[in-house]
Amino acid sequence: MDFLSLAHNRQSCRAYNAEKAVEQEKLSSILEAFRLSPSACNAQPYHLTVVKGEKKKDVAKACSGMGMNKFAQDAPVLLVLSEDNYNKTAAIGAKVKGNDYRSIDIGIACASIAYAATEVGLSTCILGWFDDGKIRSLLNLDKPVRLVITLGYADENDKLREKKRKDMDALVRFAE
Repeated sequence: MDFLSLAHNRQSCRAYNAEKAVEQEKLSSILEAFRLSPSACNAQPYHLTVVKGEKKKDVAKACSGMGMNKFAQDAPVLLVLSEDNYNKTAAIGAKVKGNDYRSIDIGIACASIAYAATEVGLSTCILGWFDDGKIRSLLNLDKPVRLVITLGYADENDKLREKKRKDMDALVRFAE
């Protein structure tokens, strides 16, 4: 599948086939795409925790506060993306420029995961609503959790929806 096809086919999935496990070879492919993601100064200031089984149920509950993200229970895998330290070059750049590049790098890594999953026929939803303290406690993490990504096979009734995006002119301008 070419990249534009991936971009057209990738969507947030909120209905998973809870009975269909994610094959290890597909998971490994997604993890390799994550590992190869670009980052500022090649700092790779993130860590990924793959959560399955009983522990996944507890983490999914920590994503379900106030009625949000209940579908996370049905995803067979949760990918917990947490912040990590910069390397020295990136730390200096962040200080000089006053910009925490970790957020950008984490977003890039998250996109790599989402597109790699789409390429192998899996679905994702990127969650920003969760109980950071609870997840950190459950997974024994010492750094902040930035995103949780649900991963699995979409329910057969979860059809590809029409993309609603701004017009190109609203998003892009050219300067020469």
